[in-house]
Amino acid sequence: MTHKISKNIVGYKVLTPEDKVVAEAKTAESQVQADNLSVESMHENVERPEVLLGSTYKIKTPQSEHALYITINDMILNAGTEHEERRPYEIFINSKNMEHFQWVLALTRVISAVFRKGGDACFLVEEMKAVFDPRGGYFKKGGVYMPSLVAEIGHAIESHLKHIGMIKPQAMSAHQIQFLADKRKEFEVQHGESGETGFPDKAVLCTKCSTKAMVLMDGCMTCLNCGESKCG
Repeated sequence: MTHKISKNIVGYKVLTPEDKVVAEAKTAESQVQADNLSVESMHENVERPEVLLGSTYKIKTPQSEHALYITINDMILNAGTEHEERRPYEIFINSKNMEHFQWVLALTRVISAVFRKGGDACFLVEEMKAVFDPRGGYFKKGGVYMPSLVAEIGHAIESHLKHIGMIKPQAMSAHQIQFLADKRKEFEVQHGESGETGFPDKAVLCTKCSTKAMVLMDGCMTCLNCGESKCG
């Protein structure tokens, strides 16, 4: 393609291969910046769509005859692109038990506001799991100790955040799993069969995984559920 020069030439420059590399790098950088600007993130002014994806979790405690049902609804951001992600938008807690209605309603509104604020909301899980009931906690089926109802709600939220990929589960290696299986079998041979929880009746509460699965083996307290050891 030819170009007609209608003005006087006052200067010129020959492009070198280095100049071309720099120009291409600047073009690529500009494209990345443009892509980042077009990526939508969760924020408090994001418009709620008509339909949200949701999951419901059931909590049944020995402290009440009625269960709690926790529903967490999520938004799909940047759908159909490489930046697609699922983020929690709101939470609802329902139950026939009206004893906790006031503070449960307040809790759901605060958590929903944090979800919609954007950023990393995973800190909520640890904060809630650290809440202790002054009247005492309770053991769930399987020997898992819950220090409070708020803590169990925190566990439910944690399960959901793991489900949508916001929290990456720390899975044990095959070697660790086999090691714990061997230790459990060894303990059962020495001290008898496991109890109803799947762990020895003599087991005590593990402070790391909140499961009644810590036993004394080889002079060291070891958890048969998560591998926590008092000997390091």
